[in-house]
Amino acid sequence: MPTPSPSRPAAFRKPRLLIVGCGDIGERVLRQLGSRYRVTALTSQPARTSTLRRAGARPLLGNLDRPPTLGRLGALATRVLHLAPPPAAGTDDTRTAALLRALARGGSVRQIVYASTSGVYGDAGGARFDETRAVAPATDRAQRRVDAERRLRWYGRAFGVGVSLLRIPGIYAADRPGGAPRERVERGTPLLRDADDVYTNHVHADDLARTCIAALHRGRPQRAVHVSDDTEMKMGDYFDLVADLAGLARAPRIARDEARERLTPMTLSFMSESRRLVNRRLKAELRVALRYPTVREGLRA
Repeated sequence: MPTPSPSRPAAFRKPRLLIVGCGDIGERVLRQLGSRYRVTALTSQPARTSTLRRAGARPLLGNLDRPPTLGRLGALATRVLHLAPPPAAGTDDTRTAALLRALARGGSVRQIVYASTSGVYGDAGGARFDETRAVAPATDRAQRRVDAERRLRWYGRAFGVGVSLLRIPGIYAADRPGGAPRERVERGTPLLRDADDVYTNHVHADDLARTCIAALHRGRPQRAVHVSDDTEMKMGDYFDLVADLAGLARAPRIARDEARERLTPMTLSFMSESRRLVNRRLKAELRVALRYPTVREGLRA
């Protein structure tokens, strides 16, 4: 009578996840996943491997700007969380293109979640809208994200892979490296006066991480989702709230004409787009209950 083969170790029976671009949000995802997944994290930085290993992932060296280093990534996991930013220049996201070619060589992936940006809409003049609004990128930075979304949707249809596009606005958290809103207030960078100000949208970094996990399981194929909280607030009012809660002086307010002379083009670009995102799909389809439903709760936390 044949000897029964031993059962596979528990670690190998866990669902397999590949995280591409495992920075702050990726590490938050790892903390929230705990030991439920067998996670591989792609990194181009050898110095990051020990950090990723401590966080619970198996680090894998590879560079999206050097496609030959990617091998057969698609054989490593059934789900992929794509958090890597596009290149710094151009209108095409060559990094996403390289990733998709590597995934296609493996053939195991069934779900991809991509961290895009609400900047794909350009300026909406403060309008409130859902994900059915057409994209209208106003910068090369946003156009690269639109290019990534198109490539991912095509890949999903061509290979039968579910793709969730998370359109993300301003991410904040007190412990977010280089992204704590208090730091912006401490620099004293001027804000627009109310008559010239724009509506901005926000999500706490921990709520974003929770949404990434939800999309891995409940994301509908080729579907965009606004990952935004319930706040409706102009940029200046947001940073005034940050200042008040931190006991800091509010930043000065200036007219848009003066802002063009005093602020950098990058800062001005964020002050030139006004929109209010409807997050119905986030709650109804991904079933995410926001831990920080507005910036007031998030900043106080």
